[in-house]
Amino acid sequence: METTKLKRFASHARKLLRDTVSTKLSFVLDANSSARRENSSAVKQLEDEISKTSKDQVIEKVAYIWFNRFVALRFMDANNYTKIKVVSPEPSQFQPSILADAKMGHIDDDIVKDSKTREKIQALLSNQTPSNDPQGEAYKLLVVAACNYYNHAMPFLFEKISDYTELLMPDDLLSGDSILAYTREAMTPDVCSDVEVIGWLYQFYIAEKKDEVFDGIKKNKKVTPENIPAATQLFTPNWIVRYMVQNSLGRLWKLNNPDSKLEMEYYIEPETKESDYLKISSPKELKICDPACGSGHILVYAFDLLYDIYKEAGFSDDDDIIENILTHNLYGIEIDERASELASFALTMKAAAKSSSKRRFFKKETSPNIYKLEVIKFESDEIKSYMDAVGRDLFTADLQETLKQFEEADNFGSLIVPKVQNVESVLKLLESKDVTQDIFLQETHQRVLRVLKQADYLSQKYHVVVANPPYMGGKGMSDRLKKYLSDNYNDVKTDLFSAFMVRNTFLTLPKGQLGFMTPFVWMFISSYEKLREFIINEKTITSLVQLEYSGFDGATVPICTFTLENAHNPEYLGGYIKLSDFKGSENQAPKTLEAIKNKECGWFYLTNSQKFIQLPSSPIAYWISNKLVNLFKNTKIGDIAEPKQGMATTDNNRFVRQWNEVNISNIGFDYSSREEASKSLKKWFPFNKGGEYRKWYGNDIFIVNYENDGEELRDVVQNKYSNASYAKDFSKEKWDKLIDVWVLKNKQFYFLEGITWGKISSSDFSVRYVPSGFIFSDAGMKIFIDKENINYLTSFLNSKLLSKLIQVISPTLNYEQGSIKSLPILLNIEYDKKQNIDRLSEDVISISKTEWDSRELSWNFSKNELLKYSLFQKIEDAYNNYCSHWKDKFYQLHANEEQLNRVFIEIYELQDELTPDVDFEDITILKQETDIVDGKLVFNKNEIIKQFISYAVGVMFGRYSLDHDGLHIANQNESIEEVNQKFNIQNSTFSIDEDNVIPILDGEWFIDDISQRFFQFVKVTFGKESYEANLDFIANALSDKNKNSVETIRKYFLKDFYNDHVKRYKKRPIYWMISSPKGSFQCLFYMHRYKSDTMSVVLNDYLREFITKLEATRENLEAVSIKSDASGAEKTKALKEIENIKKMIKELREFEKDVLYPLATEKIEIDLDDGVKVNYPKFGSALKKIVGLESQE
Repeated sequence: METTKLKRFASHARKLLRDTVSTKLSFVLDANSSARRENSSAVKQLEDEISKTSKDQVIEKVAYIWFNRFVALRFMDANNYTKIKVVSPEPSQFQPSILADAKMGHIDDDIVKDSKTREKIQALLSNQTPSNDPQGEAYKLLVVAACNYYNHAMPFLFEKISDYTELLMPDDLLSGDSILAYTREAMTPDVCSDVEVIGWLYQFYIAEKKDEVFDGIKKNKKVTPENIPAATQLFTPNWIVRYMVQNSLGRLWKLNNPDSKLEMEYYIEPETKESDYLKISSPKELKICDPACGSGHILVYAFDLLYDIYKEAGFSDDDDIIENILTHNLYGIEIDERASELASFALTMKAAAKSSSKRRFFKKETSPNIYKLEVIKFESDEIKSYMDAVGRDLFTADLQETLKQFEEADNFGSLIVPKVQNVESVLKLLESKDVTQDIFLQETHQRVLRVLKQADYLSQKYHVVVANPPYMGGKGMSDRLKKYLSDNYNDVKTDLFSAFMVRNTFLTLPKGQLGFMTPFVWMFISSYEKLREFIINEKTITSLVQLEYSGFDGATVPICTFTLENAHNPEYLGGYIKLSDFKGSENQAPKTLEAIKNKECGWFYLTNSQKFIQLPSSPIAYWISNKLVNLFKNTKIGDIAEPKQGMATTDNNRFVRQWNEVNISNIGFDYSSREEASKSLKKWFPFNKGGEYRKWYGNDIFIVNYENDGEELRDVVQNKYSNASYAKDFSKEKWDKLIDVWVLKNKQFYFLEGITWGKISSSDFSVRYVPSGFIFSDAGMKIFIDKENINYLTSFLNSKLLSKLIQVISPTLNYEQGSIKSLPILLNIEYDKKQNIDRLSEDVISISKTEWDSRELSWNFSKNELLKYSLFQKIEDAYNNYCSHWKDKFYQLHANEEQLNRVFIEIYELQDELTPDVDFEDITILKQETDIVDGKLVFNKNEIIKQFISYAVGVMFGRYSLDHDGLHIANQNESIEEVNQKFNIQNSTFSIDEDNVIPILDGEWFIDDISQRFFQFVKVTFGKESYEANLDFIANALSDKNKNSVETIRKYFLKDFYNDHVKRYKKRPIYWMISSPKGSFQCLFYMHRYKSDTMSVVLNDYLREFITKLEATRENLEAVSIKSDASGAEKTKALKEIENIKKMIKELREFEKDVLYPLATEKIEIDLDDGVKVNYPKFGSALKKIVGLESQE
């Protein structure tokens, strides 16, 4: 189903309805409102509801009620289920049929039963009753009457309207911009041919609310009961619904009827005939439940399959089949009232479509078994009185406990396990009790019956349970929900869905069938190990489909769908489908069908779950061969090395920086122990923190504040948590121990040589060699091993073999140290092979290190690569030599990686499982400078020239010098003279900008304009002889539309340089751009040379000077515009430029007055230790905005 238009409609409808209801609410609640006079009881009810909940919740509820009703009426109209179209016009008409008929004097007595209402409608339409909108008022009365008419057939959706929902009903229902107009436009007859539209509309309607809830979770807000539906709702794609139902309900039917001819395209036939299964003799016996049914999509398809089952079983009367399905077979449980209404409506529509007479069907009440769990509470005294009245012998301890279990039904939902066992018999017995003589007990009696009705729905009685359970991790859970899971589902409390997986098995009869759609993290992650053990040791996985990461558009987590039998059959060969190679949601269903039809396709696997027990943590690694399983019997990495989790600062914004943000003299490089680092008196130290996918070496950009062995970090953590109830009496020694466990984890390994990897990856697993001198983090973990084996282990961890093995342990791209520990490794290998691995490893690490250090973001950067070939007079020649050099290095590294793979494959005897081949895309050097095009390495001239330009700007500001390698000025308050003296520079090859301000303007307004300085840099570095050719080469690299090299380069500085700089330095730029609102004035300054008077320099020497020059230019142009001998074209051009300059001057005058002058007088100080994130915003709108700077680390 195409859902784009539906998504737009539902989102707009929610906003429109909320706004309308909110406005009406204000009118109704006004002290002098007509509603207070004419319908005081409804207003009182409204006020009571607001006091119980909130205005916003009431607005949300009423908007939702009318959305559901309008959508339902439109669906019924489109399918000709309504007696007369209520919200839709006849073809070629514009107004709804029910109104058009009323205007002609025809008002259906069945629909508008009340004669007074009919008279009121007629009076409005004949203008006998004064009204500003007679047709609109009449139509509202008709819609309310229609809703009340369908109350008999569908009381769950069309409650009798005489309460505050009618008071808050939208007014504008007939215009082209009305909610009904949008409803008709989105819900075309074609769309309404499938009841699936109801589920999509529900998902899209609450999508914005869902986003709001998730934003709250990110800010550590807990999900309250009223927001659980929005936070956890996820519409199940149709193909997954069919797969789940066919392999649960369909499977059970086929087990009982082996000769069944049911057409089930997603059904995975068992490999062998089964004899031990849940017996059923008739379709009437079947009970199918969705305990978190949402809008009913699963139940709707179960209806279809049940209908076919009845037909196959010989039932011929469609109306009998429909009644059996709705009353005996299908059950749904839900905590969201609106979703349960839509689920009931969707099933009713499905039944109506099969009914022999649509009109007759809607005249009788056959409500689906969809139960909305409600919060029910009792006072202790009223229960005692009730027990006395009906007989205390009935009220066992379990029954009394059950009466208390639904006090938080909106929070716990179907996870509630009723204490009372024989619910059905107790319910029948209590229903027979007569308490009519006591009016006070009648209400208690009804609530007791409702509790038992809910308990009955939640009892174990279902042959099939199929669900897409709610997903919510601990971060979003309220304290009450966390405690409930801890008390009742302790082994599976990680997420709501895992608790539901266990709960659903207890709703299902022994040997019954279950279907699920869940995140696939439970299959692999250590926190779900007990859940896996429960399933492997007590249940049977009959089938499973693992979707590709992006395989489900609506989910923010990777998904799987699977079926279980509620019994343990260890020999059963389950059918597994792995879709990880097929990106995109559009490929998941076709590839699943292909695998079912052709089990030799390469992504279908047959295995029994006992294999999983042989693997560490029992991952559901269905694809793994027996040979790979046996490898896990070897020595583990944890036996010969120490994978460790490192420092968790608790506040990266405070304690972590990129190294380029602070004074270089304050960073402690190359220390080999904590003692050395502490004695150094340095504040910042290199910090392994994960990073992008990169092998062998690199990602070294972060530093951490570990001054005096982490003194500040300790103090901050202690102060942060000292007020917690559990910490009030902690001694200093206790705090030190806890901080060592919580924060400064494994500090004895700080500064030691090792191998690091990122805990979370968006790509494959990769490791990097790290020399001594680094602290490591909880996100950039590290493994430590003796010097003799560090190259061997580095190569092993970057090999294709490791990729194969780690998919078994951590296919979710979450690589914990425990997972790495459990990987098997062979150390006793032939000496020659070990030597070969060490040699190849040293070579690839060296290449990767050299490549990493070739960029400015490395603290070992010396100078731009092109300048290493500056003996050539032409930049083009330098570029070609650069390409030649790095092409050789790339191919060498590629060959070495393949050779390493070859050696490991041979050592582990996996020639029939793996090839040594490495795709060029998987080589992790030169990712910025090259692309792989048609299998060939192609250099990106544009990026390489931009790196040259970036270095040139660094030389202009003095960050680098042409007179020596590496950094020049990289400390705050260092003068040019001091630094030149430090490096023994008498006469600089290229002079540093004296005032630390370089303008970037459209034109040659200043002699130290960035473009002019760059042109001079090109002459100095590559000589004057090929100057023009060099500018052309640079300009052509920057733009394939270059016509004027000088202008192309100037345009690059004006439009793109700063964006590239921000990206190059990962949103922590070292050159900061001052920019007027429209960019008419721009200049850069270098943050390490910033002084409190820098803004004054910008104001007086540049901005005001620029304005003066603009005014002089304007005067010259004005002279041209009135000059007698100037041509018409010259005058027109002059007048146009005058207008542009006037606008610029106005912009700059305002910028001067409102922004730059106040900053200049303020004389802002910055402390580089605070980093860009703190210092940059101090200058407000003077600096060009950096998108994402404010995001949390």
